[in-house]
Amino acid sequence: MRENLTSCIFLIASLSASSAALAANAEAAKPTATGMCAACHGANGISAAGNFPNLAGQKEEYLAAALKAYRDKTRNAPIMNNMAASLKDEDIANLAAYFSGLKPTP
Repeated sequence: MRENLTSCIFLIASLSASSAALAANAEAAKPTATGMCAACHGANGISAAGNFPNLAGQKEEYLAAALKAYRDKTRNAPIMNNMAASLKDEDIANLAAYFSGLKPTP
């Protein structure tokens, strides 16, 4: 009985995470990604400067967690803290979906 309950809880949590990922709209993030983000991270998510990371092809969950941490100032990088300050959870999910869907460098 306990195994069934644990399996059920795991299944519900997995479905919730999957539906949240499906709800992200990468196309909605394109203006922000190719505008504000592109200045440092490149229009295609590939940075031209070595001191800014490439975002193309990064894991969606990682990108979302990093943006939330910058927004909440639990990850300190003054430029990113300011950039992420106005982002809503939906914006973050969309940006994460956008950049994770881009082809990374070879």
